[in-house]
Amino acid sequence: MNNPSHARPPIRCQTRKRIAPFLLTVFLLPTAASADLPGGLLTLDAAVRLARAAQEPALASHSARADALAHAAVADAQLPDPRFTSGLANVPVDSPALDGADMTQITLGLSQEFPAGDTLALRGQQRDAQSREQRALRQARERDIILSTREAWLNVFYHGRVRAVLEDSIRAVVELLDSLSARFATGSLHAQDMLRTELELDLLRDQLTAHQQRAENFRARLGRRIGADAYAAMPESLPEFTDLPEAGVLQERLTNHPLVQALDARIDASRSGVALAEASYRPAFSLQAGYGIRTELSDFASIGVGVSMPLFTDKRQDRRRLAALRNESAEQLDRHALLLDLNEQLQREASDWEHLSRRMALYQRVVEERARQTAEASVSTYASGQTDFAELIRAQLAQLDVQLTRLELARDRGIAWSRLIYLAGEQP
Repeated sequence: MNNPSHARPPIRCQTRKRIAPFLLTVFLLPTAASADLPGGLLTLDAAVRLARAAQEPALASHSARADALAHAAVADAQLPDPRFTSGLANVPVDSPALDGADMTQITLGLSQEFPAGDTLALRGQQRDAQSREQRALRQARERDIILSTREAWLNVFYHGRVRAVLEDSIRAVVELLDSLSARFATGSLHAQDMLRTELELDLLRDQLTAHQQRAENFRARLGRRIGADAYAAMPESLPEFTDLPEAGVLQERLTNHPLVQALDARIDASRSGVALAEASYRPAFSLQAGYGIRTELSDFASIGVGVSMPLFTDKRQDRRRLAALRNESAEQLDRHALLLDLNEQLQREASDWEHLSRRMALYQRVVEERARQTAEASVSTYASGQTDFAELIRAQLAQLDVQLTRLELARDRGIAWSRLIYLAGEQP
């Protein structure tokens, strides 16, 4: 049985009392999504559906970044804009005039640059890979949202069911106190037994308050995802969690995790960066065309080609190529580390799922029934004087602990299932 938690300072309690009505007013505002609750109950599937339909700013942010990079990919793959120039050439200083000298002319020029190698295509590919990374991060964020929604729902359900069990136990202890009071008045019951019962009642009430607090905290967390529907009534039982594939199948799906796909896209962008660095070893070209207009004599035309000469590469091109290669290597290592982390999580959650399922089956098949029989037997033996009051209380508390443990196992098993689905993905 949990020890009572430390009391909060009075000022903070008063602050919470003032804030609570405001928060309830905000979360209890009606929403259009409330009509989606089957039977008016907030089931686990309904909570997930509402979370998916919610306008999550983080998802919109990733989508906006992905769209921006997709547009940039098209723009970066285009040639630079042509450059147009105009001017006057060879104007005499002592007598400025267009016909003051044979070489005086109005000049018009047009030039176009051509980046080295496949620079343009590689820039577009790099931006496109960055766009794919953002879309993968959006999917990863969506998985995070669904996981946090499921975990919050399971915790709200758990603390709600625990409160119901504790309320039943409190009523039973109150009835026991009423019956013991008469015996205490006649002197057939020790004061210690009365005090022990009152202590257990106070501890049960403290547990009830603690679970109420935790339920409200998880309701608020759930409300972050689905709004006012987080405060709808909950069903009285958990859903049947679907069977999961073998561990090997789940492990194969890890490479399809959005976080891994995001790193794959980042690696593609890094490879484009390496190719861009290698393209810088090639010369870049530019074409220039000019036309000179003279007033009296024949006009001039000119054409030329410019070439960049990457002759001194040790301080520039070589360094950029090494930097790009190191960056690609770092991304590869990040991917390997991520897969190790995801695989470790998968093994841990799969183990939890298996062992929690076994424990749940044991509690449902054996432990709960034996605890109930023991509690009933303790009542009979105490009534017949074959056992003392302390043994009666221990048996009743043992039955309560079994009920609470079963609820905790069910909650933890549901969380393990949710995390496995988060890791391996949901199959249609």
